[in-house]
Amino acid sequence: MSSVLYDTPGPRAKVRNIVLSVVFAALLVLLVWWVWQKMDDKNLLTSAQWSPFTESEAWTTYLLPGLGDTLKAAALAMLIALPLGAVLGIARLSDHATVRAVSGTIVEFFRAIPVLLLILFANQFFSSSTDITSEDRPLYAVVTGLVLYNAAVLAEIVRAGILALPRGQTEAAYAIGLRKGQTMSSILLPQAVTAMLPAIVSQLVVIVKDTALGGVMIGFTELLNSRGTLAANYANPIPSFIVVAVMFIVLNFILTSFASWLEKRLRQSKRSTGAVLGTDDVATSAVVGGTYGTGAGGAT
Repeated sequence: MSSVLYDTPGPRAKVRNIVLSVVFAALLVLLVWWVWQKMDDKNLLTSAQWSPFTESEAWTTYLLPGLGDTLKAAALAMLIALPLGAVLGIARLSDHATVRAVSGTIVEFFRAIPVLLLILFANQFFSSSTDITSEDRPLYAVVTGLVLYNAAVLAEIVRAGILALPRGQTEAAYAIGLRKGQTMSSILLPQAVTAMLPAIVSQLVVIVKDTALGGVMIGFTELLNSRGTLAANYANPIPSFIVVAVMFIVLNFILTSFASWLEKRLRQSKRSTGAVLGTDDVATSAVVGGTYGTGAGGAT
């Protein structure tokens, strides 16, 4: 089947694609085997290094507390960044130039700074200007940095999602007398949420992964930082990396699966019921609409 971007491959192209795919798969298998052999020669994948994960101590002392701190920081950052990003994104669409300028400056400023620098700045600020204890300071710094950066990114996602809607939606809302705030909350945002959901979920996955930056730079005891302590005690760096990587994959897979389910439900709820209106129903609707219109006109 041809399209604007490419033509349907012919018999030779199909054979060539199959050969290239087989060659690539074979090279990938050889690469994995070579890496595995190198690690096995240095005794990095022996059964003794995997044995700590069969004991409860490795999980209850290191991995599960680290996972709990990761989820805590990510959840707090999500709860604050999502509404803040929505407010900033809507503010960038305001009719007031001052509101647009202020929100635009905030978004562009924090979006341009790497999240790692925001975490470091926040940690230094809490250290020198607040009474937050040294035990709680890393959590505050990680959440602050993640909120500032991701709220700016989410603001652009919200703004783009609203602007992607047909302009007729807004014009129809104004035509029936809705104000801009009512149009935004009742018509534009509910429709834009479904379109924005994949991008929002991608950013939420980034929040979960970026919690590891706090463990690397300021000693936040998240999952990756706890892995380092576990590997130092059990001398199993490669197996511990693999286990933590699988935990991150499972965590983000659960998040994306929930988002896919939610998106599907939202799309199904917005489908037409398929009901067919009869002549009497249309006439009744016209009469009621005319009565309401007359009443509104008289009140005006």
